[in-house]
Amino acid sequence: MTLDARPTTRRRFHPAWAVAAVAFVALIGAAGFRAAPGALMVPLHDEFGWSTSVMSLAVSINLLLFGLTAPFAAALMDKFGIRQVVVVALSLVALGAGGSVLMTASWQLLVFWGVLIGLGTGSMALVLAATIANRWFHARRGLVMGILTAGSATGQLIFLPVVAHLADSAGWRQASLVVAVAALAVVPLVWFVVRDHPHERGVLPYGAPADHVPPAPVTGGAARRAIEGLTYASKHWSFWALAIAFAICGATTNGLIGIHFIPSAHDHGMSSTTAAGLLAAVGVFDIIGTIASGWLTDKFDPRMLLVLYYLFRGLGLLLLPQLLADSVHPSMILFIVIYGLDWVATVPPTVALCREAFGDRGTIVFGWVFASHQIGAAVAALGAGVIRDTFGTYTYAWWAGGALCAIAAVLSVMVGTGPESSARAEAALPALEK
Repeated sequence: MTLDARPTTRRRFHPAWAVAAVAFVALIGAAGFRAAPGALMVPLHDEFGWSTSVMSLAVSINLLLFGLTAPFAAALMDKFGIRQVVVVALSLVALGAGGSVLMTASWQLLVFWGVLIGLGTGSMALVLAATIANRWFHARRGLVMGILTAGSATGQLIFLPVVAHLADSAGWRQASLVVAVAALAVVPLVWFVVRDHPHERGVLPYGAPADHVPPAPVTGGAARRAIEGLTYASKHWSFWALAIAFAICGATTNGLIGIHFIPSAHDHGMSSTTAAGLLAAVGVFDIIGTIASGWLTDKFDPRMLLVLYYLFRGLGLLLLPQLLADSVHPSMILFIVIYGLDWVATVPPTVALCREAFGDRGTIVFGWVFASHQIGAAVAALGAGVIRDTFGTYTYAWWAGGALCAIAAVLSVMVGTGPESSARAEAALPALEK
């Protein structure tokens, strides 16, 4: 297809922004039920008597599939198209959320919360954000990645108070149905607005030069491409440093705070609704922090940003056991603000480093790095539940998370320093942007 770049440069509104906006809404829909388990654990325990360990296992399956699906979803988007993958994913989220109202046994919790929701949300999430940013944007990629990543935080912000309130007032089944309806409502938007590549709208990627050449069509099976991406990346130290650090990121966000903050606060006498409101406030500041991180990633060394993010997060976790109480106080508010700004601020610099080190493979490689994020989250979600059942407190889980953040900070400094890293990193470690 022959492209005329000249009209593109004069457009006042580039369609890339419409695609990004719908992707943002889709991420909100996917985030709805991912934010819900923490608010539903107490009412499920009250109704069925299921232990924290059992419910944590369901969430761990969810988080594990959420991550392991990501690299294959990236390859499927390359092969079959973004729209098709996202529509199926949203349908799985709706099926899992809606079907969960029929649960009568704990194994069904594993199916609905674990398998269906895990596969659905894993087919979108940050892989969708990275795909949109890399395909539709040449300029402002870091900023766009920050905005799209904030979609998950916005989903948490919107749904957590609603889910917690409905669970307390009308019941957890009504809360699950709200999430199912919200996921389905996004499907028409995705189908009619999103396209796979800018040339399908007759434009170049946003900010691309006039001589930009569209990518060649993808060939080969999606599974093969995903595995090939892992095989290639696994030979590079940068991949392992990013993957281990991002696993710690998942452990200290989705695995610990995202799932166990509400029941931990409940242990200290705080109502679940109040704790859910605090966790939703994390989402407010996460939006600000993630967008700011995207802007900073376009201007500064992503490694140094990651070091700062992990150190601040670790300090917050070490202090958390002293901050939890039966009511909200200024120190807890300060924790919420700092942790919120830092929540997924790690994503834009991590995506940038994957792109810098692995080029065209960057999105699929990030899918595997993101898989490690969710493996870390799954291990932490289950581990924290076991710690709570064994010791009667979450304190040791919070302290362990703080120590892991220090390790992640060290690993972030080491990204790109090995001889197998990209030529650019070898030539100029301090500066990813010339």
